[in-house]
Amino acid sequence: MANFVIDLAPLRKSRDFSLLWAAGLISYFGSMITYVAVPFQVKELTGSYVAVAISGLVEIVPLIIFGLYGGVLADALDRKKLIWVTELLSLLFTAILLINSMMDSPSLLLIYIVSGLFAATSGLRQPAMQAALPRLVDHEDMTAAAALMSLRWQIGVIVGPAIGGVLISTYSVAVGYAADIATFVISLALIAFMKNIPPSHEAEAPSLSALIDGVKYAFSRKDLLGTYLIDLAAMFFAMPTALYPFWADQLGAPWALGFLYAAVTVGSVIVTLTSGWIKTYRFHGRAIIWAAIGWGAAIALAGISNSLILVLLFLAIAGGADMISALFRGTIWNQTIPDNLRGRLAGIELLSYSIGPLAGQLRAASMAAATSLTFSVTAGGLICVFMVALLASFLPKLRKYDAETNEFAVEMRKIRELEQKNRDEM
Repeated sequence: MANFVIDLAPLRKSRDFSLLWAAGLISYFGSMITYVAVPFQVKELTGSYVAVAISGLVEIVPLIIFGLYGGVLADALDRKKLIWVTELLSLLFTAILLINSMMDSPSLLLIYIVSGLFAATSGLRQPAMQAALPRLVDHEDMTAAAALMSLRWQIGVIVGPAIGGVLISTYSVAVGYAADIATFVISLALIAFMKNIPPSHEAEAPSLSALIDGVKYAFSRKDLLGTYLIDLAAMFFAMPTALYPFWADQLGAPWALGFLYAAVTVGSVIVTLTSGWIKTYRFHGRAIIWAAIGWGAAIALAGISNSLILVLLFLAIAGGADMISALFRGTIWNQTIPDNLRGRLAGIELLSYSIGPLAGQLRAASMAAATSLTFSVTAGGLICVFMVALLASFLPKLRKYDAETNEFAVEMRKIRELEQKNRDEM
């Protein structure tokens, strides 16, 4: 059983990783309360599928622009300082939502604007967060660190929506926003105690050419490109999040809204807590492909289920499959990309796992409005299975990826071993 238990070594070995992990856990917990509060508030103001989906759609363009630019900044600036500043900006934007929610007639337009600003800030922060990991933990601990970062996110997703649902339904969305602000204050204090993470010696100044170099590198790596395309397809065709407020009503359980948001993550947590085996499995590409197919199949089964219990069960299975894909994608990214390119590639990664869900929400809502909620969820899951299988047939480098023999993985392993040897000799 020891081979399956999540590895906590990065938390024991690295003080700065522990601080970053704790800060993210607390702030993400609060952010997930807001994540539930925003669509709930839009639903209450409009009663429209599309209006709820638009709150996610407005995030796409800022996320693309600032995600790519954030990757450039993460390679050129101190990553710790960049994370701290963007956390502060998120606090200020949440304060705007709080003030708006206390108005007699809250502004729907302002909610959309702030959603876009949140996306821009996330685009600046997440590449720095991802790029910081290889500087905080040893090479052999990267898989464990990725699992722990996922666990942090999962705890927030499970606890945040559940408590957020209670706060919102018992009190108001304003209380939910206030709770989010409190978590940002704690997060900022923890990050302040971290050591600085300055750019590498090979870092380029922020520029369009630096961004283009990162994009060229990503496209030159067909294994990396495959991880992006598979995840985009899975999320675009089978992400039903925008339908949750309406799905809970259709199931006759509006009180279970928070559980719908949390169900996918329950499956993710189970996989994460038993992720010890992942560090010994070599064929990462194969795992990503089959996990994405499993995600689509489970979403389709949830769509045809009329029982709340079955819906939650299949959503949990989907979450487990998605987490297997995420852990192997993260391992490929962290163990094969040079540090001087890590921020820019993290920006591209952010787009691959963020744009898909955001666009997928609009797809799900539009199809539900044109047909029905059940058809939208089920058809989306089946299309996901087909598209992932089709893409995999055109991605031999990803299908055949072997962590022991991949030339990029071998090269980075040698570089990290040399860096560790030099540190030991100092």
